[in-house]
Amino acid sequence: MSSELQPSARRVQEAARALGLDIAVREMPGSTRTAQEAAAACGVSAGQIVKSLVFTGATSRKPYLLLVSGTNRVNEKGVARHLGEKLKRPDAEAVRALTGFAIGGIPPFGHTTPLTTYIDADLLQYDVVWAAAGTPKAVFRVEPAKLRDAAGAIVIDVK
Repeated sequence: MSSELQPSARRVQEAARALGLDIAVREMPGSTRTAQEAAAACGVSAGQIVKSLVFTGATSRKPYLLLVSGTNRVNEKGVARHLGEKLKRPDAEAVRALTGFAIGGIPPFGHTTPLTTYIDADLLQYDVVWAAAGTPKAVFRVEPAKLRDAAGAIVIDVK
């Protein structure tokens, strides 16, 4: 199956395998770029979609990855208090340089640069969540606890 995938999606499949995560990347016929598009394509609620959002520390410039439930907005001030510094949103070019993926297809792991990763506590309420797999049309399903463990993510309240 992975030979039929786009190169970026294949990289995600291989990264998952290296982390001991058994996933099946699926390329959808339509866009899964937004949480709403992904939810419609996967037949689930928007809350079950994992948004992979990249930030940098305003002072340290350290990259952070927040894995956020599709229905939640990040309370940047609240998360900044948890991290000990304000957050900055890098531009699309910087995100691609850090992750190796374009916005709209950023997976929760397999990045060019190691990213300190946090996962939205709200994702853990679901039996299954869906995350981007390297392209704006590729996704995979996974149990949220397994995703947390594979990504080495710290659970926080992002709201």
